[in-house]
Amino acid sequence: MRGILTVIGKDKVGIIAGVSQKLAELNINIVDVTQTIMQEYFTMMMVLELNPQLDFEHTRKELSDIGEALGVKISIQNEEIFEAMHKL
Repeated sequence: MRGILTVIGKDKVGIIAGVSQKLAELNINIVDVTQTIMQEYFTMMMVLELNPQLDFEHTRKELSDIGEALGVKISIQNEEIFEAMHKL
C-alpha cells in the first residue's frame, strides 16, 4: 500500500530531518520526494510505501504530532484515495 504525505509551513532548519526520522521510526519507506521553498514557505510531497498491516490512524496521529513539534502541517492519505480525489 502506498501513501501520499504533504508537509506545508514556514521554512526553518530541520523539517526534512524531523519528518524523515519519524518515518524511519514508523518503518515507512520513502519512495519519492519533492520539496521546494516558495518565498518563506516550505512545501514537500512524498510517496511512501506503507505496510498493509499499518495502523493508519495511529500513523496519522504520530505524523500530526511531529508536524506540530516542527511547526508545519503534515497530512497523509492512502494513494488510491488521493488519486480518486484528483482525477479529472
